[in-house]
Amino acid sequence: MAVPFRKVSKTSKRMRRTHYKVKANGLVKCSNCGEMIRSHRACPKCGYYKGEQVTKVSE
Repeated sequence: MAVPFRKVSKTSKRMRRTHYKVKANGLVKCSNCGEMIRSHRACPKCGYYKGEQVTKVSE
């Protein structure tokens, strides 16, 4: 079985793992109701997208 010849240093290990990050969601305000929603999606609260009602929301 293949076994590493030398121990991987803490610095090398951490440099390799620098790309393992959690990204923040792109949130924008709904133009109709002002609710914070994910961009390029219809608002789940009011059903509007780009100023037009695209879904019917029953409350």
